[in-house]
Formats: sequence, structure tokens, C-alpha cells
Amino acid sequence: MNETVVCVVGNVATRPVYRELPNGPSARFRLAATARYWDRERNVWTDGHTNFFTVWAGRQLAVNVAASVEVGQPVVVQGRLKVRTETREGQQQAWASADIDAVTIGHDLTRGTAAFRRSAKPETPGRTETRPEPQWETPPPVNPEAEQESAPALVT
Repeated sequence: MNETVVCVVGNVATRPVYRELPNGPSARFRLAATARYWDRERNVWTDGHTNFFTVWAGRQLAVNVAASVEVGQPVVVQGRLKVRTETREGQQQAWASADIDAVTIGHDLTRGTAAFRRSAKPETPGRTETRPEPQWETPPPVNPEAEQESAPALVT
């Protein structure tokens, strides 16, 4: 209920690791998000600090990440932020990790193009009914003359 939901734009920093686990597929990769700002003194865009996140995906999202995401690609990730800290043996300083439990992941289309392919749905036993694909196109007007009569006249 009181979770921290974030949307992070960045680049894939490591190759996605895909695993088939007893509770379903899982995938993870590292995401690098670098702040950019305009340096007025030098009149150039400058890179700021880079934050690294471990992105976790489960179920169908994990399968799609393994098939679609590669190192260096710009992506947008939305999910729940989880920050962990722990002290490792032999180290004085605590170690911190920022993880994102991803709800959705997509390519950043401001920086390139993508070709979307709908993934095949797994077959559910005993279910034979199929729903028809929705009609997305706008239907043509039934009576074009009646529509023109009801439209306000343009005054020039």
C-alpha cells in the first residue's frame, strides 16, 4: 500500500540474466540512469551523477525482457523501489543496493525506434473459447449527407 513507485529512464548496463525458477520465470539486469544538465558557463550539456539499479522482472515480463532487451539500449522502467543495506564481513562500511521490482519495461522511443511483436499467450487447459480482436478503427459515418447538414457552416 505505501510502496515507493518509481519510473526510471536509463540504459541497460548488463546483459539480462534469465532463469526458470519453481515459482516462474525471472530476469534481472542493471540499469544506469545518468542525470544531464545544461552547463551555462561552458554552453554544453554535461553528464551528472550516474545511479545504478538492479531491475527484477517476473513471469511473462521476464520472458519478454530476455527476448527484447540488450546492453546499451535506452529503456523506461516502472516499478517498486526497494533499497537494501547490509554490512559484509571484513568491511567497515555498509553496502547499499537499489532494486526495482519492475511492473513494466519498454524501450525509450525518444532515442530510437522499436518493432513491437505481441507475445504468444500460454495455453490454459480446458479453455477453448477465444475472444475476438476488438475493432479499433473508427467506423465510417452511416449517412454522410445527414452529418454535413447537422455540422455548423463555416463562415469566411
